[in-house]
Amino acid sequence: MKKQLDLQEIRKEIDQVDSQLAQLMEERMGLSAQVAEYKMETGMPVFDAEREKAKLSAVRAMAKTPFGEIALEEMFKQMMTISRRYQYQKLGSFGKTAESRFHLVENLPTAGAKIVYQGVEGAYSHEAALKVFGENAEVYHVPSWDDAMKEVESGRAAYAVLPIENSSAGAVIDNYDLLLKYNHYIVAETEITVNHALLGLPGTKLSEIKTVVSHPQALMQCSEFLSSHRQWKQIQAVNTAGAAKAVKEGGDQSVAAIASPKAGEIYGLEVLEPSINHNKSNTTRFIVLSKEPVYRLEAKKVSICFEAPHVSGALYNMLGHFIYNHVNMLMIQSRPILERNWEYRFFVDFEGSLRDGPVQNALLGLENEAVRMRILGNY
Repeated sequence: MKKQLDLQEIRKEIDQVDSQLAQLMEERMGLSAQVAEYKMETGMPVFDAEREKAKLSAVRAMAKTPFGEIALEEMFKQMMTISRRYQYQKLGSFGKTAESRFHLVENLPTAGAKIVYQGVEGAYSHEAALKVFGENAEVYHVPSWDDAMKEVESGRAAYAVLPIENSSAGAVIDNYDLLLKYNHYIVAETEITVNHALLGLPGTKLSEIKTVVSHPQALMQCSEFLSSHRQWKQIQAVNTAGAAKAVKEGGDQSVAAIASPKAGEIYGLEVLEPSINHNKSNTTRFIVLSKEPVYRLEAKKVSICFEAPHVSGALYNMLGHFIYNHVNMLMIQSRPILERNWEYRFFVDFEGSLRDGPVQNALLGLENEAVRMRILGNY
């Protein structure tokens, strides 16, 4: 008669095996530290794809069953990943860091600095620029976001202010692409709460309105209000402040704009209905870009961009560097790589400073294992 299995006895045996595994893992990490020292002295890279491929092939050959082959391969993949991250950590303790041009400054240099934004006076980008640099800052505007980046590239402006994310609409995709097109660096950020008002010429009554003009996103953000005025024709504009300017210049009392109250003040319009966007907490995040790779002592967020190898599990392995080093990731955004179909580039924001050891360890691992990696800013 077959002996009945005792669950508690089986668990005791598992615990004994686990104890042996834990001891062996400690020994393996000790050997990994020696490997890190050797690689540091000889300049060898931590990640050796061919060595790992050969090792996994040898491990699969040790298995006695098909399931054992899968299980052993998965276990050794994880062990080698942990070993690599441990080696990067050891290299960091030897003073090895990720490639970086950044240098620490006490404050952003603003004396005589010109700041550029996209749009016209009264735009939310204008408001963001003044919030970061002060009401007396020398700010000016250009027609497009690309133009703003060109102004910084040419040296005509020291800083450009661009929207990068909206809490309702999500990422401003075009501006993520501009981060790669130009070698500028994020040096600051700010948030502006979206507050749309219905603006008209002074003395205009709501009953006189036949047409409303604004940016497509603003029209969408005010759709609940506009749904109660279905008879109004909606016309799209390049931006909200531009819509306000057009209403003022047009002089037609039947036309209203959706823009900020600040734009109304600038262009001499009257608030016909305040705060008409239905999401009152809607916020846009703006970034400030410079040609100079600087970061301040109080910097607490890092932005990077990387391309992962186009193989199974690559992104998982990349993100593991944050977990292993206890670095808190705040955001991840993917963008297609135009020249390579169905491959993607990843933008990541995470907490920390380039002065932090764990951040440097994570960056070192990413830099060595990514196809390409670039630090976009620490701010």
